[in-house]
Amino acid sequence: MTIEQQARQIGHTDNSVYIDAGIDLVWELTNDVASWPRLFTEYAAAEILHQEGDTVRFRLSLHPDDTGKVWSWVSERTVDRAARRVTARRVEPGPFVYMNIQWIYQPEGDGTRMRWVQDFKMRPDAPLDDGGMTDRINANTTIQMDVIRQKIEQAEGRGRD
Repeated sequence: MTIEQQARQIGHTDNSVYIDAGIDLVWELTNDVASWPRLFTEYAAAEILHQEGDTVRFRLSLHPDDTGKVWSWVSERTVDRAARRVTARRVEPGPFVYMNIQWIYQPEGDGTRMRWVQDFKMRPDAPLDDGGMTDRINANTTIQMDVIRQKIEQAEGRGRD
């Protein structure tokens, strides 16, 4: 298998949103994991399991799906405020072989560019392959980033729809 073929078999997404709010507010609100159920529409609960220094381990639970099943997993995030970067990974990968995420924050004009880069590999028995999950993540990320943008801009007093 060529390197190009291998690269196509790994899931990768790269999405960003401009938030019309200062970087300190964006950083504080998006890195308060315990408040994520109020920030994201997809999370029903966020339980902090352990925190040490700049690293937090937590369980996220989604709202029940159409069959009533609640999906949850444990993830770990390490924040680097000086670099304005967060690295995260799923500790309980579920349908993923692995899932790694970077959150990158950059000042842009009077606001902030927040970027999420996700690299993952689906298990062979997962309901979606890498391409299908890439499509799903890209679609949902757009929705979640827009919701987060609106909530932070409202908190900043710059809300627009």
